[in-house]
Amino acid sequence: MEYAIIFLPLIGSIFGYLGKSINKFFSEIFTSFLVSISAILSIIVFWNGIQRSSYDNHEIIEWISSGDFVANWSIQVDPLSSVMLVVVTFVSALVHIYSIGYMSQDPHKPRFMSYLSLFTFSMLVLVVSDNFLQLFFGWEGVGLCSYLLIGFWYKKESANNAAIKAFVVNRIGDFGLAIGIFLIFFYFGSVNFNEVFQAAPQYIDKKISIFGYEASLITFICLFLFIGAMGKSAQFLLHTWLPDAMEGPTPVSALIHAATMVTAGVFLVVRCSPLFEYSQTALNVVTVVGIITALFAASVALVQNDIKKIVAYSTCSQLGYMFFAAGVGAYHVAIFHLFTHAFFKALLFLGSGSVIHAFKDEQDIRNMGGIRKKLPYTYMFMLIGTLALTGFPFLSGFYSKDAIIEFAYFRNSVLGNYAAFIGIFTAFLTAIYSWRLFFKTFHGPYNNKDIPINETHESPAVMLIPLFFLGIGALFAGFIFKETFIGHHSADFWQNSIFFLNEIKHDHIPLWLLLITPILVVGAIPISFYYFIINTKILKEFGNTNLPLYNFLLNKWYIDELYELIFVRPIKKIGLFFWKIGDQRIIDRFGPDGVSKIIKMISNKAGRFQTGYIYDYAFVMLIGLSILLTYLILH
Repeated sequence: MEYAIIFLPLIGSIFGYLGKSINKFFSEIFTSFLVSISAILSIIVFWNGIQRSSYDNHEIIEWISSGDFVANWSIQVDPLSSVMLVVVTFVSALVHIYSIGYMSQDPHKPRFMSYLSLFTFSMLVLVVSDNFLQLFFGWEGVGLCSYLLIGFWYKKESANNAAIKAFVVNRIGDFGLAIGIFLIFFYFGSVNFNEVFQAAPQYIDKKISIFGYEASLITFICLFLFIGAMGKSAQFLLHTWLPDAMEGPTPVSALIHAATMVTAGVFLVVRCSPLFEYSQTALNVVTVVGIITALFAASVALVQNDIKKIVAYSTCSQLGYMFFAAGVGAYHVAIFHLFTHAFFKALLFLGSGSVIHAFKDEQDIRNMGGIRKKLPYTYMFMLIGTLALTGFPFLSGFYSKDAIIEFAYFRNSVLGNYAAFIGIFTAFLTAIYSWRLFFKTFHGPYNNKDIPINETHESPAVMLIPLFFLGIGALFAGFIFKETFIGHHSADFWQNSIFFLNEIKHDHIPLWLLLITPILVVGAIPISFYYFIINTKILKEFGNTNLPLYNFLLNKWYIDELYELIFVRPIKKIGLFFWKIGDQRIIDRFGPDGVSKIIKMISNKAGRFQTGYIYDYAFVMLIGLSILLTYLILH
């Protein structure tokens, strides 16, 4: 069963790509069918694990064997990987089905479906790995597929630029991950998870120096691993690729940027909890980066106008929640939020795609409005997704987000308290920008001058069915799985897949902590409706009087401009210098091109003596003879 889960998407990818020369309809149906089977099998494995607490590990092949070093290609199914299997395959299957309708007019749909399946396979290889080398293989496979999918519409310059940006930024993170793996192999002599994690306590006091800075070996390893996680999960400073990645088709956004690729970093940190638990410094860094990311992305989302970019920044913010949950030691809560987030965020992305489809590719929410009656099903599903994202009481996001804030508070540390209060404030901001998107899209006057409202229409059934299943998850996933994931007996479920050195006690929650977030979240609904629909002049006036703040948020804290100043321009100048001086003036002048020019010049001059007259040849011979006699006389 586990073999089928992993390799069915790969088979689908191969046959899907061949579909462009066989049958396009066969391609999309076959790939969707195989990934759907993989999803059903994943749910069975997950459920069997809950019921019987039994999991299987399979060694497929001995991949690398050199001396004492052995790395196998394996399928490790434990509670953590079983959760990830469900998330990846379930969302991927629904995205495949959704794409049948959304990409119906695209002539290259077989290639698109093939890339989706290949991405799913790479992600599955990542989550079921039992060693760092296989994880890195899946990690890079995911990066490659994301490049192909983001740049799928390669004739658009913006899509090409976005794909390259995603690839380059992720390479920075991947470099950090590679260094972390190198350190593990060098000091531990193995890359297998079990061997490394069991040996970790022996290296607590081991010190090393890197770049003149001396610290614990475990700390260095964890920090480098976290750099990898930052790149893949779009954390602050390495986040810049995520909003630009919205240039890809909407199904790509739902698959990559809602539930799979961006959660790989969270999975890595949780998988490596036996290492992170022995480095408080690394955990503090994870917490701080998570806090900043959550607040940064939420603040920027407040002023964005592109419907997909608002949802993208929302993803970035929620990933920040997951990381600071892991940073305070609540790894199981981080995975719980990852699990619930997959449903409502994929729902919002696909719902946004349905809106974009109705508006003939229009993405600016300022050009929408007043279409709730024209798109009743999309309206309902977007409402569910928005409620779940904001943490409205008793929906999925409520259980996981509140748990993160509570566990951060119960960490009983200064940093944990900061994380809890910033988490509360960010939850309020999340509610504001989420309802701004919802109200401006579906309520108020119709604002599109190019498309008559009568031409807007509901999406076909093939696009609405995935929204229905995601809506069910957004409504009930939190309530159903709360006790399993984070309840008092959750340790029985997670077993050894997550390691807790000091488990957080979660008892006697203060009443104010229980009520403050729901009150803010619910209160944000009438506030948002008033300021974004009824009386919009107040916000316009506020923006005009606080223009520096507005521009600061609109320009995403000027991080891209800062990178342009610090990295891009100096590197361009250095490159231009080496091109003009090094390449043109030195290499071109004195290198192969220069030599060829000299030889050509000499041959041209020598060719002038080839006149055909005997006296010219005799004159040349006389000169040569004179030079020879002069040389012999002098020596």
